[in-house]
Parts: sequence; C-alpha cells; structure tokens
Amino acid sequence: MCQVLFLLTHDPNIRLFFFIVLIVSLLSCASASRRDACSLTPAEWRFDCYPERGVVVTRELCEARNCCFIPVSPPSSSATRPSGKNGVPWCFYSQDFPSYSLVSLKDTVLGQKGKLVKDVKTYYPGDILTVEAEIRYETDTRLRVRITDPSSSRFEVPISVPTATKKAENPDYVVEISKQPFSLVVKRKSTGAVLLNTAVAPLFYADQFLQFSTSLPSEFIYGLGEHRSTFLHDFNWNTLTMWARDVPPMEKTNLYGVHPFYLAMEDGGNAHGFFLLNSNAMDVVLQPSPALTWRTIGGILDFYVFLGPSPGSVIEQYLEVIGHPAMPIYWALGYHLCRWGYSTSNNTWEVVKSLRNYGIPQDVQWNDIDYMDKSMDFTYDSTKFDTLPDLVKDLHAHDQRYVIMMDPAISSTQPEGSYWPFDEGLKRGVFIKDAEGKTLIGKVWPGLTAYPDFSDEVTHEWWYDNLQKFHEKVPFDGLWIDMNEPSNFLDGSTNGCPSNSLENPPYTPGVLGGLLRAKTVCATAQQKMSIHYNMHSLYGLMEAKASASALKRIVPKRPFVISRSTFPSQGMYSGHWLGDNRSLWKDLYTSISGILTFNLLGMPLVGADICGFSEEPEEELCVRWTQLGAFYPFTRNHNAIDMKPQDPTAFSPLARTAMKQALLLRYSLFPVLYTLFHHAHVHGHTVARPLMFEFTSDVKTYGIDKQFLWGKSLLVTPVLDPGVDYVVGYFPEGLWYDYYTGISMRSKGEELKLHAPLDKINLHLREGFVIPIQVNGDVVSFLSDSPLHLVSALSDDGSASGDLFWDDGESIDTYETDQYAYIIFNVTQVLTLSFSLAEKILPSVCAADLILIVITHTSQHVNLHTLCLNLFVSAVGYL
Repeated sequence: MCQVLFLLTHDPNIRLFFFIVLIVSLLSCASASRRDACSLTPAEWRFDCYPERGVVVTRELCEARNCCFIPVSPPSSSATRPSGKNGVPWCFYSQDFPSYSLVSLKDTVLGQKGKLVKDVKTYYPGDILTVEAEIRYETDTRLRVRITDPSSSRFEVPISVPTATKKAENPDYVVEISKQPFSLVVKRKSTGAVLLNTAVAPLFYADQFLQFSTSLPSEFIYGLGEHRSTFLHDFNWNTLTMWARDVPPMEKTNLYGVHPFYLAMEDGGNAHGFFLLNSNAMDVVLQPSPALTWRTIGGILDFYVFLGPSPGSVIEQYLEVIGHPAMPIYWALGYHLCRWGYSTSNNTWEVVKSLRNYGIPQDVQWNDIDYMDKSMDFTYDSTKFDTLPDLVKDLHAHDQRYVIMMDPAISSTQPEGSYWPFDEGLKRGVFIKDAEGKTLIGKVWPGLTAYPDFSDEVTHEWWYDNLQKFHEKVPFDGLWIDMNEPSNFLDGSTNGCPSNSLENPPYTPGVLGGLLRAKTVCATAQQKMSIHYNMHSLYGLMEAKASASALKRIVPKRPFVISRSTFPSQGMYSGHWLGDNRSLWKDLYTSISGILTFNLLGMPLVGADICGFSEEPEEELCVRWTQLGAFYPFTRNHNAIDMKPQDPTAFSPLARTAMKQALLLRYSLFPVLYTLFHHAHVHGHTVARPLMFEFTSDVKTYGIDKQFLWGKSLLVTPVLDPGVDYVVGYFPEGLWYDYYTGISMRSKGEELKLHAPLDKINLHLREGFVIPIQVNGDVVSFLSDSPLHLVSALSDDGSASGDLFWDDGESIDTYETDQYAYIIFNVTQVLTLSFSLAEKILPSVCAADLILIVITHTSQHVNLHTLCLNLFVSAVGYL
C-alpha cells in the first residue's frame, strides 16, 4: 500500500516538492498495482502481446504497448525467444488492455447485429475504431459470426457458402454477449460446455492485423491443415502458420495448403468444429490453458461454430458450408504409378509392361515433368517421348489410364509465334500483373515464366483451349497440378517487388523465409479479383476448379485432378497428395495423420507418395509402405529423379509378392471403398477415419494415429517400424474378427500384440457389419464383371448390416440423376439374409453372383452359393 504524507504549508517551493512526490508516489503505486495484477496471470493464460519474430523483447518495448512484462528466465542482453515463438510469452496482455465496447445491439432476421467501438488506438497501424458484429443463428447446429468494417469494404473469400433465410428455431447453442469489453461466449445448450469464449484476450481489428482468442474445452484439437504433425495437435505453445508454400513436408512450417478449420472434442464425447473463412496469411497459436488465438493480416473475421455433437456430424456440418467432395471416377481408386525420371516414353512403357507380366494390378500410369519439351506445358518431347501417343493408346487398350503433370507457370522466353500458350495468354490478358500493371515474370522449371490468373474466367477458357489442343495429341485421362502455391524459384519477380506495407506488413506471420513473397510472387501482384496479398492461398483451389471444368468438357466424364496446393471447398474439384515426402520410416508414420486430417477437411481422395519421394527406400520400408498405401484412399507410388526405381518389380521376389498381395487386397475391397466415397460425396462422411470418430466415449482413441478405419467397419493396423514381425494395436471394446482367418477376439479396450510378418498388414472387421468384396483383378472392375462376395461379421445377437453403392463408375452426377444402385444388406440370423434396394438401379448390377460368407465368434463359416442378386432383382420386377 502506498502512503503519502500531505503537509500544510504556504511555501510554494515546498508545495511544489510535495506535489511532485505525490505524483511519483501515485505512479509508483499504480505501477506496483499493475505488476501485482500481471503476476496473478497464470503462465498458461498469457496471450502474447509481442508476437513479432526476431525481436529481443525488453520491458521498455513491452510496456510501450501497455502490456505486462514478466521474463520466464533471467534476462540477458541476447535474450530472445525462438523464431517459432514457442514458449511462455514474456510480454502479454493485461486484463485492462484497451478493447472494443458494445454500444448498440439490435435484432435481425437471422439473429443480432451490434456496433463495437474502441476509444484508444492500439500498437498496429490502421486501427479500425468502429466495427460491426453480426451473429447469425443459421441452423440449429450452425452459428455464424461476421465482424466487418461498416465504413469500408474489405476482401472476402470468394467461395460459395449457404445463405440462411431465417433464424434457427431451436438451436443447440446459447450465445452470451458481454458489452464492456465486448466478448462472445458460445455454450452447448444440453451440457453447458463452453465452446467459444473470446473474453480471454482483447479483440484486434486493424487494416493488416486482426486477432481474437478463445478458451477451449479440452486439448483434443484436430485439423488446422496443412502441417506435418501428429493427428492430435500439440498445445505446448505451438504456432501453426498458414500461407501456401512449396516446401517438402517438415514440422513447424507452413506447407502447401491452407485450411483454417479445427474439430474439438469435449468432455463426455461430444464434438464441435470451428471454421475461420479467411485466406490471408495467418498464425494459429495453441497454448496449454487450453486456448487458441487466430491472428491474420487481412480480410474480415467471418467464422462458424458447428455443434455436432458427434465428430462425424461436425464434418458433415462443415461440408454443408464448404461443399461436399466430388464422387471420383472409378479408376481413381486403383493403383497409380509415377516417377520423376522416366527418361523416355519407352522407359515408361517398359515399366507398365513389367507390372503386367508379374500380374501386379495397375490402373493408372503417370508422367512427371520429363515428358515435356523443355519443361513447357502443353508440349511433349518429340525425341525422347516420341512414342507417347502409342503408349497412351496401349494403356487404353488394356483398360488403363494416363495422367500428366501440368504446372501453372508458362514459359515467357520462346520466340514470338512459336509457343501458343504464352502468345495467346498475352493476347487475352490472362497472366498475373505486377504492381505497375505489367506481366509479372518469375522463374520455374522452363526458366522465366508468367503465371495464369485463375481468378479470371477468361483464364479458365484459355486453360481449357490449351488442354483441349494437347489432348488431341496425347489423350490423357487426368491432370496432376503441381507447383500451384504458386511456386517461384525467385522471391517475387525478376524485377523484385515494391517496398510497401503489403510486401512488408506491420506483422508478418511465421512464414518460411520470413517474407510473404518468399519463393512465390509479389504480394502486390494484381489479379482480377484482388491483389495477391489476399488471393495467394486460393491459387491452387482456383486452378483445380479450372482444370476440373476443362476435363468435363474435353471428356464428358468425372474429372480426375490431383493438386498440391489446397483450400476449403477444393474437394469438390480435386484430390490431394501430401507432397514431396522422404523415404524414411518417420514419413511412413506421419502420412497417416496427413490422410486422416485431409479427410476431416473435406478432401477424402488423398494419399502420400508410397515408398517416399526423395531418397532411396530400403526394401523392407517399401514393402511396409505399399501395405499401408494400399489403404490410402488415393494410392500412388512416386519417386524422384536420380533415385533407383521403387515400383514393385524393382525388388526381390519376396518383396514383390508381398506388395502384390497388398494391392490385390485393396482391389478386392473396391466395393467397400467405392461405397465409402459415395457417402463422402452425398453425406459428407470421411473415408479414412480416425478411431475416435467411432468410439467417442473411449478417450484412449483420441490420440491414435498409427491405426485408422475404413468407414465404420475395417480397422487397419500397419507396421511402422523396421526389423519387426509384430505390431501393437489398440482395439476398442467389442468383438473384432481377423479379416484373413475369421478368428475373433473380444477386447475390453486394450492394446494387443499382433503377428505381422513381412507379407502381412493386419486388418480386422468390426462386429455387426457386412462388407461387399469382389474377386481380384489387374484393374478395377465393375460388379457386373465378377462375383460379389458378402462378408458378414455377426454381433452376439447374430445380426450384421452393410451396404453397396454402384453405378457405371464414370458418368457425372449419377446419384443426382438416379442412375445408380444402392443396396442395404441385413443379416438377422446366421442363415437369413435380406436386401433393400434404392428405387432407381442400373440393370448391370444384376449380373453378379452373390456369395455370403458369415463369420461368427464361434468361427462358424457358412457359404450360401445359391443366392444370386440377378434372380432377386428379377423377382421384384426391376428387369
């Protein structure tokens, strides 16, 4: 406590002296009181007030921002925190830090709209002192909040989202609003769980710095792609930066895609989701309170809360906003083979023939950039790849497909009139411009290049024209769009970039290279929709959209596109591979979390390069990776130039046989996989699924990323370590059947040691499910081509159920136009099987024999060869 002696005197000098003493004492008192208040803030609840990287945070710098300063270790002249901003903040917000106040609130058709005002400017320039917050009760399970600048329009992400027309009548959430300072609390009505609480830290809304924080109900957070990490995110002061970047996958780095969505588990097994609809560079900070901070440098704050309550329903609700993934063409689910380094088309062809000779299934052959003439799009090397058209013709004759790489960057240095893509692009004005309005020139594989602006519909038409012209020469079946972050071997352009706040914003998130323009184009570059500062992370999405549209016009079938850079809603147009991984056991393991995360993000058609892209895999690793890769939703073996071949035929007979068996297993399960993709397309379900989705009451499943499910029924337990012939897997409570033997085991929710010789990947079928399988083939075949087997794993009460979706495998919108068969199987007793069918079915589904294999935990096997689906369908009058 501060005590001040007040003396009565008429001497003005003495009065002045004591007045100064009084002021100093009051300031000292206030300072001591503030330090006391600061010290009461637990370390885990300190929200960073000085997030800039590369700065030695001193008391003077911190207190100049009106923030608390408490070093976590003895200060020194060189004291600074790591570039990743990991660790307890030394400088953090005080409880009385200036923020917005709610000065008015009115009801709207969808909810409420409030005016927020701030009296004191904060430390970032362009502070917007008056903003508007709109709360929209869009559905009973979806809340949307938009915080905007009412005096000036700001960039908004140009993807289509649903437009609500009336307020939800019985929402599953309660919204509480505080006025001074303004904050939002969102609670689950049924349990009172706090899903969002922005009162934990101040709201920022400056021109190039927008930030808010929230507490979280648990540390079980998933999503927030694209990052290389465990499936369950780390809350130990972990910063995840989002800004599309060409870089081989590594931890603590912004990677190819941007997905500002997370799924959170709550106590009791409920789940909710959160989506920030923003494409600007951002940091997402996780701290052990647990709490999360969103920090972005542009756009608006436009976010959704999804109430679930199951994890699967959260993803369904998220995909209702961003769009359901497209139904893939059937051959997309087969085995794909590629490498960078096929020196000629004949070399490529020989590998295809080798796989055929060994009976190894393959649906699709790819070529990397090798096939191009001088690495230029829409060309092929007429010397080294002179037989490419013949190779493609041969692939098609064997019911196989061909996919080509297509980079966005277009060579700009060819003689005028010799390279139509660039000449015509200049004529139509399709290329990104620099700040002065001239074509921006960067550097990629062909040398100096221009970048198509896919935010312009004119560019989409130019892209189609080029693809169509090339398709007449080489009738490719799908596109692999790479380098589309967009990647640049320079920083910005050949002429550099302007020096301004767009290129060097007041705050730069933790992007690799430290600059927004690092290995991409200038942030000031001009696109039709907006500057690249706003559009950068949307580039891959917009190219995917243009590519899918072009393929539909060239070959009126479902388009096949695989993209490196991604953004929310991209599952509607493309799949994704996890980038340039390495041939290491660690990369084998981390691929699982990548696959699971992208299934949460609405892109189920995802896989990692089997056996690794860079470096050379040892044989054992490639075998184990092929076994795991057989259960990636998208299965491709791909490796780098100058590396030894790693396709199955390149290894010993033992390894080759093991790989072949794994791939044949995948092909036999094609009806299961195809049906799962149907549910992803129609209902927004996941294909590769984390265990915790199905066992929400079992907290032990929440961190599992060494196993996963296909849908609800098949549990995959791969070997992820060298030199072992066993694997330990976790089995949630219930009855599980070994897929190969039918032997059952009843788990109480425990880890079990499984035999896993080199030629086996463990696979278990969950009780109560029927799965349809087909006989093996060397390419994906239709149900009409081979018998269908039903494998039924009975529960204790003798019941099981399953389903099958089937169509012609390639036509667009078969479900939407009722051109499909959908069959539900129910087993109620060991020898009783019933079906129900959709109203619309294709006659071709009726040609297959049905064999029912019933598995019970008493190891009884019953084969019913007498049931035939075509007879059943005939009986109900569909033929």
